[in-house]
This record gives sequence, structure tokens and C-alpha cells, in this order.
Amino acid sequence: MKVLTSLLLPVLCLLALTTTPTYAQNSAKNDDSRLYEIRVYYCEPGRLDALMNRFRNHTTKIFEKHGMTNAGYWVPVDNSDNKLIYILSYPTMEARNASWKAFGADPEWKRVASESEKDGKIVKKVDQIFMKAADFSPAFKTTSIDPKGRVFEMRTYTANPGKMQDLLSRFRDHTLKLFTKHGMTNVGYWIPEGQENTLIYILAHPSEEAGKKAFDNFRNDPTWVKARDNSERNGKLTEKVESVYMIPTDFSTIR
Repeated sequence: MKVLTSLLLPVLCLLALTTTPTYAQNSAKNDDSRLYEIRVYYCEPGRLDALMNRFRNHTTKIFEKHGMTNAGYWVPVDNSDNKLIYILSYPTMEARNASWKAFGADPEWKRVASESEKDGKIVKKVDQIFMKAADFSPAFKTTSIDPKGRVFEMRTYTANPGKMQDLLSRFRDHTLKLFTKHGMTNVGYWIPEGQENTLIYILAHPSEEAGKKAFDNFRNDPTWVKARDNSERNGKLTEKVESVYMIPTDFSTIR
């Protein structure tokens, strides 16, 4: 019996080592069911500072009061359109609608909005996108601050017809790991509701220059080239890729 046990132990240890990664991969799957909303505010000329002050001193706190989670606030590096980009999250769409209804009726918000617009209207237009986290997205850390400072990059991929699942598989199996390898931080990955051929994600970099250099290294990585070529044997996966570099605001919960 002792001889049999001694012979089996190495086999059992080998099985444990070979099965652990599969278990870890499965257990790490993102089960985030929250609703995320990207909101983009286009300000009237010269009114971005007024909007920022209103968010900094009042709006974010009133959002929290009504059950909304402040995920992050940014302004584009190239901000010729006077934009503020931010993300909120909610338990469900029903909760989202109830929160915004309560926010709009809040006497404190009405007072703040009125006082802040004594010198004129602040917001010219608002765009919004509702999203759900991709199953491979890392857990979104709403209180992540790097004391050295970071820039963020929002990237939007539009998949070619019939190629969305292949694109998601490539990100799940290869791209995220390669981004990390080249010094990029995976912040969050989302699929917009009603736009099943679109993937939106955010990366963090030490600087814009570092982000662009990291992407150059990523594109030239033989592992990436092989993964890309294998995934595109039956046609290119993406129709369009858009990138916006962003600076976090001083009141953002992620910086």
C-alpha cells in the first residue's frame, strides 16, 4: 500500500497543477449584472468650468443620495467640443429611471441648477449609452487612484457583420493578457444595449505617450500577430476603431 501511495502522489499532484488554471479561469468570470451608462455633456462655449464646478460641489453628491454610483469622470485631451464624459452605474434599468426621476425632483438639485445657470445655459447637448459589462471585463473599481497620475483611453470597436463573437473571443482569450503584458491597465469592457456589434472599453496609461508606445509594442508582438491572423482567417473582425484619450477630473472616483 505504501508503494502504491508513493506512486500515485506524483500523478495526483500533476493533476492538481493541470486542473487549477481552468478552475481559476472559470471562477474569475465577471458576473457584474449592473447597468452602466456613459453620459457625454457638450457645453455651451465658455461654460465647461461652470459645469465642472457644479459636478464637483453638488451633482456627484446628489447622484449618490439617489442611489447612483459615480464610476468615473473625464474630459478629452483634445476637448474642442467642451465635453465632459462620465459613467454611472445602477442595479437595473428600473432603478436607474427611478433614481433620475427622484434626482430631477430634488429641491436641492433644482436650487443648484438654477443658481449655476444665472449667467446662462451650461449644457448644449447630452448623449448617453446604456451598457452591460462583458463577461471577461475586470471588476470595475470605482475608487481606483494612482498617486502618480494616469490618462485613460476609451476605445470603441465596431465589429463587421457576424464577427462580434469572434472579436469577443479574441479579447477574452488573448487581447487582455497582451495589454497587461505591455503595461496597459484594463479598466472595463462593455457591450452597449441595442448595439450588439459594438465593444466599448477603457484602458489606463501612465501618459498618452506611454499609451501610444505600448500599443505600438502590442501590435508588433508575435503572440498578438499570431492571434490576430488566426482569428481573421475567415475575414477581418472590425469595421471601425475609435480612440479618445481622456484626463480624469479632480472629482472623479477613478484617477
